[in-house]
Amino acid sequence: MTLLAVTLFATAGYLFLLRDGGGPPQARTPAAAGALEDSSTAPLASAGTAPSPLAVRLDGAADPIHIDFKKPPKAALVFDLDTGQVLWRREPTKVLPIASLTKMMTALVVVDRVPEGAKVKITNEALRYTGSGVGVLPRGKWIGVNTMLHGLMLPSGNDAAIALAQRAAGGSEKRFIRYMNEKAQQLGLQCTRFSTPSGIKDKGNHSCAADLAAIARAVMLEPRLTKIVKRRQAVLPFPIKGGRLWLYNHNPLLRAGYPGTTGLKTGYTDAAGRCIVATARRGPIKLGVVLLDSPDPGKQAMQLLDRGFKASGAA
Repeated sequence: MTLLAVTLFATAGYLFLLRDGGGPPQARTPAAAGALEDSSTAPLASAGTAPSPLAVRLDGAADPIHIDFKKPPKAALVFDLDTGQVLWRREPTKVLPIASLTKMMTALVVVDRVPEGAKVKITNEALRYTGSGVGVLPRGKWIGVNTMLHGLMLPSGNDAAIALAQRAAGGSEKRFIRYMNEKAQQLGLQCTRFSTPSGIKDKGNHSCAADLAAIARAVMLEPRLTKIVKRRQAVLPFPIKGGRLWLYNHNPLLRAGYPGTTGLKTGYTDAAGRCIVATARRGPIKLGVVLLDSPDPGKQAMQLLDRGFKASGAA
């Protein structure tokens, strides 16, 4: 119901924004918001007011976390998954390439458009992928969408991204990218533009830490996805020799056994650097961290989450 209200408001022609650090709300038309595509920093960012209930709150008081990294990430955010409260920020509206963090939106659109239990065909286009992949997808076979979502989110399969995009958009990867950008508009995202379902291309594919936090909050509201992104590994029935597909999550927090890790997604290209959106829970407190172009995303994410849980009284 909340997301429906977002859609209706966006189609009415306005997106409400609040200046980072405070200031009066302003309205922008979708055409004006699109001008951010060529900007290195978004001048305005959503502040959690309608029509963007999943947006993080950039209009609050001083951040409760204080930390100085010798080699800081290019942009970052620590936030409460439930309330959107920001606990720490660094250039939260700086527009940057996001590599495979793109796949969070791909997963959201697939869940919107492909029912649970449906099958996904492994197309020739999917097998011509570049970069990371599941790598053993059998040409022409129909694979369960749940298995393919595991292949998308755990090993960050670009082959899975292409196959899922085609399945969700009637065979057209281009149409699927349009769906991704429509979803971004519905969510009130102001830094974000997609040009690929996988994130392998950097040109025209970008976001910012604040928008990625909103996407993460949307992902963590989808039970079909939360069951997947919290898994360190998965063994799934699959039509290959041996009948089983073994998949391993790239998330360094899960691999290190960081307490309470619940997700979410990593990414890397030369232009984007090493990126992560990580989520964790301790008791009733659920936190997320976004790091873009970090020298050590696993270590920095764990340090920030430790500080965040302490500041929230959950450490």
